[in-house]
Amino acid sequence: MPKKIICEKIARIIKGKKKLEKELNVKLLIHGKEVEIEGEPEDEYVAEKVIDALEFGFPFSVAILIREEDYMFETLNIKDYTRRKDMKVIKARIIGKKGRTLATFSELTKCFFELKENKIGIIGGLGHIKNAQDAMIYLIQGSKQSNVYGFLEKHQPEPIIDLGLKPDKKKK
Repeated sequence: MPKKIICEKIARIIKGKKKLEKELNVKLLIHGKEVEIEGEPEDEYVAEKVIDALEFGFPFSVAILIREEDYMFETLNIKDYTRRKDMKVIKARIIGKKGRTLATFSELTKCFFELKENKIGIIGGLGHIKNAQDAMIYLIQGSKQSNVYGFLEKHQPEPIIDLGLKPDKKKK
């Protein structure tokens, strides 16, 4: 049974349709704003996540990272973590002066961030995404940027040492 998704930014999907089909090993059928995904269940799931990320506003090069097995896409709703009504102030704190806070977050967490309405999209590795979410929640709840940076520096995931047990994936 093919998966169906409703897309508001359908032009981005149409523009990258051939590339998406090739990269994700699925067939995309587009009817108006509806995208139908046909393929193996695992490929359909990954394609759905990639399309969600594109819809959220991530660039193609970042959204396609989700197909790597240790990357994932998560969203946080700002309103779930604060009672404040002045969303502009909270968003300004997240972005920072000239985008510096968001850039520092990206550097410290090795994740990619996008803001859309009252949501924050995060694409990152499994080990990094939890820290990125926690840090973002602390910032939304009013913690100082410097304290959040300190938290991120202290909670860096341990690098995984490759013992050569995982089979190498051959690039096509």
